[in-house]
Amino acid sequence: MKDVSSVKESRDIFSAIKKRYPKLSKSHKLIADFMLSHYENAAEMSAVSVAKSVGVSEATVVRFSVTLGYEGYPEFRRAIKNEINSKLTTIERIDMTLRNEQKEKALQETVQNVLKSDLSNINATFEEFDYEIFKSCIDLILDARKVIIIGFRTTTLLTEHLGYYLNLILDNVRVVNYGVSDIYEHLIRVNEEDVVIAISFPRYAQKTYEAVEFLKNKGVKIITISDNENAPINVFTQHRLIAKSNVYSFVDSLVAPLSLINALVISVGLRNIGKTRETFNELEEIWREHYIYTGDELEK
Repeated sequence: MKDVSSVKESRDIFSAIKKRYPKLSKSHKLIADFMLSHYENAAEMSAVSVAKSVGVSEATVVRFSVTLGYEGYPEFRRAIKNEINSKLTTIERIDMTLRNEQKEKALQETVQNVLKSDLSNINATFEEFDYEIFKSCIDLILDARKVIIIGFRTTTLLTEHLGYYLNLILDNVRVVNYGVSDIYEHLIRVNEEDVVIAISFPRYAQKTYEAVEFLKNKGVKIITISDNENAPINVFTQHRLIAKSNVYSFVDSLVAPLSLINALVISVGLRNIGKTRETFNELEEIWREHYIYTGDELEK
């Protein structure tokens, strides 16, 4: 398991480039200058494209990546994307969008780019999906005395969604998010028989990290849902569910994480199908009796 310092270091790619810059070769300095000045574009460029832009060979771009400690250019490019997601401020994301859209010159292009970005996140999540870890997470949830869901800021949307649906099929779920002023008061009775599902995406809320660290020290089992293996909270567990969320602009992309959460809820429900059927049969009666949905009154 990686320690916290190694996780932070792996994400700080631009600092690593600046630190090594004085000792780089002339051609590698050209690549470094390009990466530092055009990182938004570089995150989407192949090694061949970078080589052409800088005026060096593709092999030189690959060697540059290896020099920085990466296995190759693909891993280096993923690191840039992760860095952009975690480090860019909201204003920087807006500026990035404006620069991109000044090139496109059309509202239609903005719509297409956002939808393509979300689609790309779902495809990448599917391609890198680990079914064994997913199944082990389901086991932890079903075996737990309590299921605690934690997430703050942007991820409150995800915690509420996950909590709402898990509450329909389980009777031991608790959501801890933005409405909680002192989270530790709500976590003090959690123990090693419980499982915590911690959700954290760029720019990684510090409160989530501190809460998970507190729970790990209490021996609580941890499941994380995040955008990459090096997300800060992943240092506390091997039960890591990864959903890509590369941002196009100042609005965080939560499409792939939401899809993953839906898969998790449905899988838990299917593994506990008897209780799930019983619960929803009862709920359907209640919904009809109290006219919860439009059209129910017409059936009376």
